[in-house]
Amino acid sequence: MDFAQVELAAEDQEFLGEVRSFLKTHITDEVIQHDRETGDNFHEGVHLALGAAGYLEAEWKPEAQGGFSRVRRRIWELEKRRFHVPWVTWGTTSMVARSVESFGSEELKAEVLPRVFSGHVRLCLGYTEPEGGSDVATCKTRAVRDGDGWIINGSKMFTTGAHNCQYVFLLTNTDPDAQKHKSLTMFLVPLDSPGIEIQGVRTVDGDRTNIVYYSDVRVDDKYRLGEVHGGWTVLREPLNVEHGAVAAAADGLADVSIMMHQANFMATAVDKVAATVGRPDTSGKRPVDDGAVAYRLGRSAARVEAALSAPSIFGRVAIAQTMRDIGPDLMDVLGAAATLPVGTDGAGDDGASEYVYRFAPLSGIYGGTLEVFRNMIAQYFLGLGKPAYAPPVNKVS
Repeated sequence: MDFAQVELAAEDQEFLGEVRSFLKTHITDEVIQHDRETGDNFHEGVHLALGAAGYLEAEWKPEAQGGFSRVRRRIWELEKRRFHVPWVTWGTTSMVARSVESFGSEELKAEVLPRVFSGHVRLCLGYTEPEGGSDVATCKTRAVRDGDGWIINGSKMFTTGAHNCQYVFLLTNTDPDAQKHKSLTMFLVPLDSPGIEIQGVRTVDGDRTNIVYYSDVRVDDKYRLGEVHGGWTVLREPLNVEHGAVAAAADGLADVSIMMHQANFMATAVDKVAATVGRPDTSGKRPVDDGAVAYRLGRSAARVEAALSAPSIFGRVAIAQTMRDIGPDLMDVLGAAATLPVGTDGAGDDGASEYVYRFAPLSGIYGGTLEVFRNMIAQYFLGLGKPAYAPPVNKVS
């Protein structure tokens, strides 16, 4: 492995300076405070500025179509993390926009994509249902033909960003009598449609997600993506991206797995705890000189490095599990001051480890639970066969 510092070409070094200047201007203390208070991981002013500056379009498009070069794309991704750019809503928007491009009508693409790049249109995910768990194919939200359109009834849970978006990438059941993977149809539903109600839900880490109710929502057929009953084909690629089951880039410039944005918070927490316990106290002693502190801190750092190096879906699991494992250790190392949240006077590490501790449980259910991902690894990578989810049948003698 080559740990030499990368030497950037002059024009890429200039680009790096431009990016840092832009982000320093727009990612202010007020933006960060807004994000902490709302839990939205979205700021409209910042998002529109990103669109106006051309960064959204350049990130989304390949280099051949005017997007970032591979090196500039890597610079951009790393700098976004370092500045803590509110990103979740752009993440879902970018993902759904690719499905619109692939499966939407020309009319729909013309309506949506230009305003996606300007930042004025945002898109969210409507998969999970209140009683559906990780298996989105058990969808109960119904879409029924009605003339030239559809009538939709149902509800979706964990529709993060819906209150800041204009459309939802909605999974529906259009044939309840068919096999579950052949009963699905995807729509891009305008969120200002009559009959849609968005209710906020706060999670333990302070984020906001939503439950969304659909009551006799009428949707024109132009908002259908793909074929009727062909929703699984439309949904498969976005699910693979969300699961992190994507091939590594040959040039080594892409993230090796998904959730690196979240992993950055974890790595930052380890660094802050290390800096804190490395400072002498009033008696001149450093907490890290205690063997137990050094061991737990070192083990946490090693776990983080291993998680950051794990590829594809393995990294998806490793990052989430590592968050769960090291959060308590980091807080124990700091002591009582670690229980204070970010921005609080007296917080041992400005609340970094406390946030990781609260965030860890959620990182293990995004896009499916860790148990689901482990079963996917066992089935598709290790060839151990399909898990038996059904309860055992009691045979009557």
